[in-house]
Amino acid sequence: MKKCKLFLIVCVSFVLMLAGCTSKDKESGNENGDGLKKITIAEPVHLIGYLPLYVAIEEGYFKEEGLDVEVITATGGAHVTSVIGGDAWGNIAGPDSNQMANKGNSDPIVSVVNVVNRANVYLMGNEDTNINSSNKEELKSYLKGKTIAAGRFGGSPNLLTRWLLIDVGLDPEKDAVLEEPADASAVVSLVESGKADIANGGEPQITEGIKKGVWKEPFYSFTSLGDYPYSVLSVKKSTIEKEPEVVEGFVRAVLKGLKAVDEDHKLAMKVLKAEFPSTADESLQASLDRAYADKLWSKDGYISKEALAKPMEVVEKTGVYKDGYEYDELVDMQFVEKSTK
Repeated sequence: MKKCKLFLIVCVSFVLMLAGCTSKDKESGNENGDGLKKITIAEPVHLIGYLPLYVAIEEGYFKEEGLDVEVITATGGAHVTSVIGGDAWGNIAGPDSNQMANKGNSDPIVSVVNVVNRANVYLMGNEDTNINSSNKEELKSYLKGKTIAAGRFGGSPNLLTRWLLIDVGLDPEKDAVLEEPADASAVVSLVESGKADIANGGEPQITEGIKKGVWKEPFYSFTSLGDYPYSVLSVKKSTIEKEPEVVEGFVRAVLKGLKAVDEDHKLAMKVLKAEFPSTADESLQASLDRAYADKLWSKDGYISKEALAKPMEVVEKTGVYKDGYEYDELVDMQFVEKSTK
């Protein structure tokens, strides 16, 4: 009888131990109930530009690679710090934002695949004026003295606006007034209410402002800068070293998402409607049309040295970051190259 009781105690203890381990695994996000490795990607905002990532999730491309990908929105720069702190496996961000966070960090964030390959920012004004945006003197004259809804300081739209002012010969602190709301959608109301003359932003804000009569088509498009790794997917260096097969599978799924968005416009619209259910179909279609026209998304996931130099010039010229960078430390294209072969 004593042996039986002892056997039961051992069995119960073993079961409790297993339950504790399972609970711990679920809390850490290592594996879900389907045996898929659960990983979290942090995004700064829920953005139409990240459509290839959403398509890869919705169409099961990640599951084909044994991954269960969850996207969380972490505003105010938390999409970067959450990766450093281990709360997110990776992020979708500008490589320049990652580089600024990498300073003094022994385990830097490294970009592994490109998604948005154009600077997805536009300038819209409240005046019905035709401006030759390729003429710097004309652009300088128009921008001088204007109040611009430039978005959160430190964010890419804000930095690009500051860079343009400097590029045409203006001082962002003296020759213009920059309104810097944390909420990107606030730029429409700022111009509508007369608190700003110009706004920067992307879709669906552009179409929203046009429909309200706040502005017409953008008078300046930063997509004119050409290849520009505006939003790339990145992970920590230690993740690449410890889980290369996971990173490789992740990159393969993203490349499938990029290909699907490029080739299947109906699928792109279907996923957009699922991700942005409160946005009118007309606005979503306008967003897609603009994205395709401006060649928004990367075709091959590659981040070139020449393209990377552009956002790094922006942060350097605006004075936000001046400590330099090394391409091979900030970007790792081994998984893209392997997948495309």
